Amino acid sequence: MVKTLLGQVKQYKKASLLTPLFTALEVVMEVLIPLVISLIIDRGIEAGNIQQIYFYGGIMVIMAMASLIFGILAGKYAASASSGLACNLREGMYENIQRFSFSNIDKYSTAGLVTRLTTDVTNVQNAFQMILRMCTRAPLMLISAMVMCFFINTRLSLVFVAAIVVLGLALALIILKTIKIFDQVFKKYDALNESVQENVSAIRVVKAYVREDYENTRFTRAATNLYRLFVKAEGILAFNNPVMMFVIYGCILGISWLGAQMIVVGSLTTGELTAMFSYIMNIMMSLMMLSMIFVMVTMSLASCRRITEVLEEQADIKDSARPVTAVENGSIDFEQVCFAYKKGSGKETLSDIDLHIRAGETIGIIGGTGSGKSSLVNLISRLYDVTDGRVLVGGRNVRDYDLETLRNQVSVVLQKNVLFSGTILDNLRWGNEQATLEECKHACRLACADTFIEQLPDKYDTVIDQGGTNVSGGQKQRICIARALLKKPKILILDDSTSAVDTATDARIRSAFISEIPGTTKLIIAQRISSVEDADRVLVMDAGRVNAFDTPDNLLKTNAIYQEIYASQLNGGGDFDEGSMEMEAVS
Repeated sequence: MVKTLLGQVKQYKKASLLTPLFTALEVVMEVLIPLVISLIIDRGIEAGNIQQIYFYGGIMVIMAMASLIFGILAGKYAASASSGLACNLREGMYENIQRFSFSNIDKYSTAGLVTRLTTDVTNVQNAFQMILRMCTRAPLMLISAMVMCFFINTRLSLVFVAAIVVLGLALALIILKTIKIFDQVFKKYDALNESVQENVSAIRVVKAYVREDYENTRFTRAATNLYRLFVKAEGILAFNNPVMMFVIYGCILGISWLGAQMIVVGSLTTGELTAMFSYIMNIMMSLMMLSMIFVMVTMSLASCRRITEVLEEQADIKDSARPVTAVENGSIDFEQVCFAYKKGSGKETLSDIDLHIRAGETIGIIGGTGSGKSSLVNLISRLYDVTDGRVLVGGRNVRDYDLETLRNQVSVVLQKNVLFSGTILDNLRWGNEQATLEECKHACRLACADTFIEQLPDKYDTVIDQGGTNVSGGQKQRICIARALLKKPKILILDDSTSAVDTATDARIRSAFISEIPGTTKLIIAQRISSVEDADRVLVMDAGRVNAFDTPDNLLKTNAIYQEIYASQLNGGGDFDEGSMEMEAVS
């Protein structure tokens, strides 16, 4: 874990090394100042020698200025190193998340990843800054002050040894109690963030069903759980200061009593006792800093583990040693394919799939909810890997391809359509960054998206709100289809991607596909028979298996599932997306 996190320091190694160096120099100056003060008292004030006062006073001023400069430099480099580490951690996690396959992403909740990128990184940043400065300053100050105390008077210094033992035992007990609590705290942060994220993203549904009170209660519960854990942890940490002050005042009383006796018998001077009192405060402040370090490190350990999990997560799907960088055609073959989302669970989502699809065919895929339709097509572009068997595209195993090459040639419009903040044109160019405006318009014509886009005041420069909330479901689907077409793929997969458009528009889209991209293999997952009745062949899925694979006419004669779906939709129906309802007002 430590090696992984320190590996993210990268270009901030210099700042990370200079911070403890300047901190050490600052401590040296601070430790020597009380010794100079004792010389001013003993050789200057008590001896009545004004020259000695000026001489040692000048040295003390120089030391104080040097300490100030070293402290400023240490603070500057500590801030640079800790902020740099935080930046690198966020970038490292984000880059690794981009490499995740769907199976990797399934291990984490969205809220959990957000917490790791924000709260957890901030905790580590604060801890790293404290470690760079305090972990150098506190031990060095403690050791230096103890050495100076023993140099002045060994017997009197034994008081500090007893104090450190008492304080060390108390701190160890406090830390052991709190570390377990902080492990639970960050899990509760995930629950809190999840509640906020779900509520904000689905605020229209919440209001439509008048569930504000329920959501408030849910959030309050998550916030209260977090509050209780923090109170419990802070309640234990609250013993830190009383124990510290008890030890400090005990040392002051002990040294005052013993020091006074030693001055009387002449074994200790007034200046030396004054220096001892200064070193008491240095030692105790060092112990206080160490306790703060322990608290901060204790809090950040849970964050460190959570960040390391993401950084060390290895993508389940990787390129082969010598990846193929060209897809010959859009043929698809499933050879005895089995697939489970959790390997070894014994619960297969797909079983014994054996299919052979020719390049350029239009294949309809129907079946009940949970029959494995989406899981099947996700294997073609290697969003998941098969558990057993092989999937071939263009006659080659998908595992042999360069992932970028494969996914550029297998364009998928997923079941859940997503648009990003930016203009319509920006979203379209996700399919092809170099696409011209004319190419974007052509893709929109094929997807029947041009009609409503041209009616907008800003047309293709219309800004899409976050999540595409200012466009209807049907509009969003059509933009996503156009975006997929801009990739000019050899295989186009529409995963229930026309469910929100009316049947007439759906028919126009399919007709455009037949005439404009005849060489592209088209897989259309649909709930409506009308969406697949013109397909070359239709695949009927049932409980993760192939129930039938034939032409629509033959299935209507021979397949019970197809007949049942057909009969249930004889009277029409479907979703409509009329022009008058197509676009909300765009400010």
